[in-house]
Amino acid sequence: MENAIKFILGCILGPKPRIAESQRISPVELKGDPKMVAEVVPYFIVASIEVGNTTTKCILTATNMKDGRTRLLNKTVKMTRDVRKPKPNERIFGTTLSGVSLTRESIAELVRDTLIEAHEAVNLDIGTHLDFAVRSTGVVAGFSSPHEVGEFIKALADGCLLAGIPPKKMVPAMSIENIPLKFRDHTLIDKVIFTGAVGGVLPPVGSTGVEIVANEMEGELSTAGIKEGAKWAGVDYRNPVFSMDFGTTLKGRITNDDIPYAKTIANLCGYAGAIPDAVIKGTGLVDKRYGAALDLYSNNKEIMIWLSKSSVIKKYTDAIHSRISIEIVPEDRERYGSVPVDPRAAKEIGVTLIGCDVGVNGSLMPELTDTGAEIYSKHGLKAMFATLDLVSAMMVERLIKLGIDNDLITEKTSIGLTGRAAITGCKPHLILKAVENLGIYKEPGDRVVFVDDGLARGAAVMARCMNSMGVPGNPIGGIRGGGCVLNKRIEYYKKSKERNPE
Repeated sequence: MENAIKFILGCILGPKPRIAESQRISPVELKGDPKMVAEVVPYFIVASIEVGNTTTKCILTATNMKDGRTRLLNKTVKMTRDVRKPKPNERIFGTTLSGVSLTRESIAELVRDTLIEAHEAVNLDIGTHLDFAVRSTGVVAGFSSPHEVGEFIKALADGCLLAGIPPKKMVPAMSIENIPLKFRDHTLIDKVIFTGAVGGVLPPVGSTGVEIVANEMEGELSTAGIKEGAKWAGVDYRNPVFSMDFGTTLKGRITNDDIPYAKTIANLCGYAGAIPDAVIKGTGLVDKRYGAALDLYSNNKEIMIWLSKSSVIKKYTDAIHSRISIEIVPEDRERYGSVPVDPRAAKEIGVTLIGCDVGVNGSLMPELTDTGAEIYSKHGLKAMFATLDLVSAMMVERLIKLGIDNDLITEKTSIGLTGRAAITGCKPHLILKAVENLGIYKEPGDRVVFVDDGLARGAAVMARCMNSMGVPGNPIGGIRGGGCVLNKRIEYYKKSKERNPE
């Protein structure tokens, strides 16, 4: 770590991290100006409903089908720990990482209420205004079997149905007749059907991905979301990429540069935001069991604390990292960082699993809480958050270094980050500096991007992919610096039909 003065000057005067923040749009703007009769641009409205270990979100986005850019309509966020308690006649099928009990009925009601609240806040009607809904969950780390994951997916669907979302708005369109009239000029479903690729990346070949790592879908959505968000930050974030989502759990992908669809060559799993959560519990200011860093965080960039506490910050960062393992997931593990995994199956299909653990499945988390107690009692909350910023930056550096050492990342690979434990506070500055120190890029600022709401943005991308809607003039697929790959995809589709005639 460089000295404190250099760090502070770098934050103020040095290269600024490329950060994409959601651009808002009001419901009134969706209707357009009635005086401008020449052209009415349709907006594709998508609800991303995610039940995570810490938060449950419904994020409503509207994608301009002319320029392909996604804007934020509304974000409704609840704490998952506030889900109602199971009733006597309900079966508990899983828990969050912090031990909150979940039933199919309680999750369905949480999803329903969150969806309805999100739409009512902006005066949208679920039945008439919403075009598509994408469901996801990061809670699979607390599950023990594929059956439990299946129950959760059903609970999410139940909640959407209870809120009034019809089934046809949750599944891929099968033909042009399934596409609403106002979007038929913007779909290529007659030429290219949904292959399972989202954002130009195929899931692990020969597998749905869930079999090798339980949160593969979240990695898929986050990757697609970073691709979309990077456009707002002026970064060409197309394949090959290394996407990292630092939510409570770690998820993400490394892709190659195949055309017309890239392949997933690595998946991430384990802990991310759960690590600062464990440290923050040592303050005694949050609930010992259910507390999270979000409870105290204000996203203030505490830069000046480095002048008086830089050696302390570095000392405690090293102490925390001595308990963190970042490695290729060993083949004998069935869970890594509490996430169900199958490293052998991953190896068979050519996918590398990269994991982050604290001990074995979080066995050393209590030691992180003890370290947090010491930081807070001796040095205060500002020093703690500065330490957590550096902890995240070192996690990213170790993950990238591991990818380089295993020939998964090259100078062609762009790096994208999303999630609370990667984009808040001074983390972007520290991460950009860490990437610079690795020496793989001449201009790291052009190859590293930070995106908020990556998963929700990815849901909007997935919804369009499922309906074969794209914007050839502003592509997400293909490779960095390259053009649109639509013609190659059409040829790919023709050949696949020849190989698999109906």
